[in-house]
Formats: sequence, C-alpha cells, structure tokens
Amino acid sequence: MTWKQHIPNTLTAFNLIAGLIAITLIMEGELAMASLFIFIAALFDFLDGTAARILDARSELGKQLDSLADLVSFGVAPGLIMFQLLSKGCEGSCNILEQHHITPWFALLIPVCAAFRLAKFNIDLTQEEHFIGMPVPATAIFFASIPLILFYQSAQFSLVPLDFFTDFFSNSRVLAVLTVLFSYLMVSDFHLFAMKFKKMGWKGNEMRYIFLILAASYLLLFSLCAIPLIILTYFVLSLFFQKRIANSD
Repeated sequence: MTWKQHIPNTLTAFNLIAGLIAITLIMEGELAMASLFIFIAALFDFLDGTAARILDARSELGKQLDSLADLVSFGVAPGLIMFQLLSKGCEGSCNILEQHHITPWFALLIPVCAAFRLAKFNIDLTQEEHFIGMPVPATAIFFASIPLILFYQSAQFSLVPLDFFTDFFSNSRVLAVLTVLFSYLMVSDFHLFAMKFKKMGWKGNEMRYIFLILAASYLLLFSLCAIPLIILTYFVLSLFFQKRIANSD
C-alpha cells in the first residue's frame, strides 16, 4: 500500500469513529448530538472519496473499509436513532403495535437494508455515473435531521413557520412509515443521479442544477427543516429524469 492510499483510508477511519461516537451518544439519550456526529461522518465520507480520486489512490481495501464504516455511521447509527424515536411514540399509545412495543423494531430495517445496499454497490460496476437505490448516506442524513428539527425547533430562523415540520416528525406513525419507505428505497431498483459534473454547462446537467437551486431555496426558507425536503427532492427529481439516468451508462 502506498502512502497516498493511507490518506483516504485515514479519513474513512474518522468516518467510522464519528459513527461510533454517534452510537455512544444515542445510548446516552443524546439524539441531537448523535445526529451532528452522523453529519460529521458524512463529511469524512465525502472527503475520503474526494481524496482517493484526486490522489488516484483507490484500492480494494479502501473500498471495503469505506462500506464497513458506512454501515456503522449510516446504517446502525440512524437505525438506533429511529428506534429511540419510535420507542417514545409507544408511550401512552392506543395503537396495538405501539402498545406491544413492536413498531420500534421496524428501525432494524435501516441497517439491514443499508448492508444490502452497500454490498450491491461494491459488486456493481455500473454505478459510476448514477446510483441504483437510495444512497445509504442520503438515507442517514434524512433520519439524522429529524432529532435536530425536533430539538432545535425554537432556535431555527426561517422565512416561513415550521410548526408543520415539528408536528409531522413528532408523529410516531409517520416515522414508522418513513422508516419502512426509505429502507425499501435503499434496496430498490430506482436509478438516482450522482452529483458528478463532467462539464459545467447546463446541457446534460439540468437535473443537477435544478436540484442545487431548489436545495438552496429550501435552506433559505426552511432552515434545518430543509434537509429532509432536499433528500426527498433528490428522489423526486431522479424519478422525473428516470429514463435519462438509466441510459447514462
């Protein structure tokens, strides 16, 4: 292994460490802080891939290490967050699934489907230009944003009222449906575009520029609540351009 390959692998290790810290914080009931460390893990995940490309330091070891780190940071950690949130929804509920504490176990679908998604990505050489199934980090960011929205709801500055978002993500049944939905999307055959610009012109990059414009608008209007909207917009845009993405090989 060359010295160049140690750089992206070290960044991947920081991704894993951030995920482990997130899990420790979840066990202590610090969901908002745990979510922040999932975002930190996502930053290191972006940096390790970028470093590998710039340094031309890709390796099979780095590829496998990256997937193992991603499973912890973006599979196990968000799964545990959703388990905790769904468990809180069971308190005083009249729903039979919640009364018997069954609903929280839906959260196990997140790490299980993340493991399948990462394994498929490692053996599928066609996913250079686009993804098949919702990327695991995108799913993790979606779920990690929920505690931040609920915890920092009073501190958020936005141009529109945010009561709808806090009420929406406080509903345990909504969270259960989202858990099952995103778990399915990770292992689905939907084609989703990658944010890779081969050239900076509009032609061929329409969906990427539309996505960036919408994402910036959401952040301005909705503050932290923009994060799940951005992930959902990414999926909806991919559906709209499904045929073009599928033929991009």
